Amino acid sequence: MRSQTQAPLVNALCSSAARQCAAFYTPGHKGGHGISQLHRAVFGDDIFRVDVPELPELDDLFAPESVILEAQCLAAQAFGAEQTWFLVNGSTCGIEAALLATCGPGDRVIVPRNAHQSVLSGLILSGAMPVWIAPVYSSDWQLFLGMRADEIAAALQRYPGVKAVVVVSPTYEGVCSDIEAIANVVHGYGVPLIVDAAHGPHFAFHEGLPPSALSSGADVVIHSAHKVLAAFTQAALLHVQGDRCDRARLSQALRMTQSSSPSYLLLGSLDAARHQMANQGQGLMEQTLTLAQLARQQLHASPLPVLDVGDGGVFQQDLTRLTVDVSAMDTTGFAADTWLHERGVTAELPTLHQLTFIVSLGNSAADIERLVQGLRQLPATGRAAKSQLWLDMPMAGVSPRDAFFAPTEVCAIEHAIGRLSADTVCIYPPGIPNLMPGEPITDQLLSTLTMAQVSGAHLSGLADPTLQSLRVLID
Repeated sequence: MRSQTQAPLVNALCSSAARQCAAFYTPGHKGGHGISQLHRAVFGDDIFRVDVPELPELDDLFAPESVILEAQCLAAQAFGAEQTWFLVNGSTCGIEAALLATCGPGDRVIVPRNAHQSVLSGLILSGAMPVWIAPVYSSDWQLFLGMRADEIAAALQRYPGVKAVVVVSPTYEGVCSDIEAIANVVHGYGVPLIVDAAHGPHFAFHEGLPPSALSSGADVVIHSAHKVLAAFTQAALLHVQGDRCDRARLSQALRMTQSSSPSYLLLGSLDAARHQMANQGQGLMEQTLTLAQLARQQLHASPLPVLDVGDGGVFQQDLTRLTVDVSAMDTTGFAADTWLHERGVTAELPTLHQLTFIVSLGNSAADIERLVQGLRQLPATGRAAKSQLWLDMPMAGVSPRDAFFAPTEVCAIEHAIGRLSADTVCIYPPGIPNLMPGEPITDQLLSTLTMAQVSGAHLSGLADPTLQSLRVLID
C-alpha cells in the first residue's frame, strides 16, 4: 500500500526546476528565461520553470519506470483501479484508445445515442460499426437520462459477437446509470464495459455521491480530471481493471492518440489533483455537496425546477450538478445564459430549455448566493421554446469510417434531405453529434439544427456556418 501523502511527479518537477544548468533542449523559453513581458504579465514566471520536456529524471509517459509510474500507481490506488494512465489529450484520447484497444474494423460496439463526439472519432479510427441504443428519455425535462441494463441485454442478444459496450455515466446533467447492473449483464457475454465517466472523477471520495464506475464493475473508465477536480484543462485519467481489455494494446493505442511531447504542466497537475483528493477529498466533497444543497434549497421556493432523478428510480443524481429548467420563466436556456453571463454568473451548459451549473471544490458560498440571485432575477423574454431539440437515432447508412474516407461534395441545404452526411455536426456543448458521417440527412434533423442556431446555440462541425449547405457523400 503506497502512501497517498506522496506526490512523486510534483516533487521531481520541483527538483528539476531548481537545477542550475545550461539548457539546450525544448521548449524554447528555457525555463522562462526567454519569455516576454506579455508572457510574464499573463502567466507569471513560475509556471515556465516546470514547463519542461521528458528529462531523464522526469520519466517517460509512454514507457514509465520511475516518477510517472509511481504517480500513476498512486492514482490507481486512490480512484480504485488496477492500473491508471495519465492523459494529456483529454478524455477524448482515452475514449478513442479504449475503442482501438477493444474493437477492430467491422466489429460491432454498442453505443448510446448520447455519446460524446470522441466516441464517433474512436469508431472512425478503429473501423468498428456502432449499434446505437436510445437512452431513457424524460419528456418532462426533454433530455436523455441514461441506459437501462435490460436494453443493453436485448442488444447483446440481438447482435452476437459484440466486442464492447460504451455507456455515458454520469451525463452532463449528472444523471448516473446503474453501472453495476449493466456490468453484470455485459460481463455475462464476456464483453468489456467502457464507461465515459468524464464528469465523475469525484465519486470515489464521498459516500453522498453516486458509486464510482470502477467500484460498480466497469472494465475501462475515463475521467476528465479538470472538469470537477483541480487539474489543468485537458488533463485526464484512464483506468482499467480485470482482463477484458488488452492493456498492451491499450498502451499502444495511447501512443497513437496522445502527443509525443506531453506537457508536464498537465502531468504534474494530475499528480497534484490526486494528492489533494486522496488526502482532502472527503472534506472537499462535503463542502461541495453542502453548497449545492444550499442552492437547491433556495431555488425550491422559486418557479425554476431543479433536476433530481435519484428518488427511488433506476437512475441516480450527482447532487453537485444543478440543472435548472428556465422555460418556466418563458425564456430559452441560450437567452438565459447570455443574460446571466453578462451579470457575472456563467453556466457550464445552456440548452433550449435548461441551464446546467457545475458546483465543485473551487466554488464558495458567495458564488452560490450570486447564482441564486441571478436565477431569481431572470427576466422573461417571451421566447420560450415551443418544441424540443431532438436527437434522432442514427439511420442505417455506411460505417463512420467508410463515410469519413469517402469522396464528398457540397450540397445546398434544400437538396440535402436523403443524402448521406460527410460532416459531424454537434450542438456544442455538450458535443453529442446531432449528425454523423454516413447518416442520412432528414427534414427533422435540419429543423433541429436550424432551430438551435436561431435560438442562439453554437453548431460545431459545420463547413458552412450559415447552414445553407452541407457536405455529403457522393452517390
